[in-house]
Amino acid sequence: MMLQTLTPSEEEVMQIVWKEGQIYFRDLMNAFPEPKPHQNTVSTFLKILVEKHYLNVEKQGRIYLYSPSIRLEDYKKSVLKKFLKNYFDNSGSELLKILMDENLIKAKDFNQFFEVKTTVVPLQENIEKSNPIKDLVKELTIDKKDKKKDKDKKKKKKKKK
Repeated sequence: MMLQTLTPSEEEVMQIVWKEGQIYFRDLMNAFPEPKPHQNTVSTFLKILVEKHYLNVEKQGRIYLYSPSIRLEDYKKSVLKKFLKNYFDNSGSELLKILMDENLIKAKDFNQFFEVKTTVVPLQENIEKSNPIKDLVKELTIDKKDKKKDKDKKKKKKKKK
């Protein structure tokens, strides 16, 4: 779903709603820092955000309860995709290059996102000596006569010991 772009003022209202989870108009007005916007302005922003499908509104008596219909994480992803498309030709590596050039992210920060995985591979000679899977495949594919010969050889070896 492609989200409509928010103005900086609409985004400011949404940041408060996302932070609170759900909020009444009076509580929203109290959450604004000084100088607070006019009530009519905030009311207009709420109406627009409902029309843009960013907010759900529930009437409770004479007052309204507002709750986000778009998660903050979804909004972040949408804004980032638009940003990459408009300024970096959809290239995340170009954005990463600038972030590193400007020292906004450091190489050591990548450790939390990428982990080096090592695998211990046994030597070939050890595999040939005892490999239960290989032995099972060999046993299933060998002819019956060969199976009988192998059993007879094993019996003879045991008797010699």
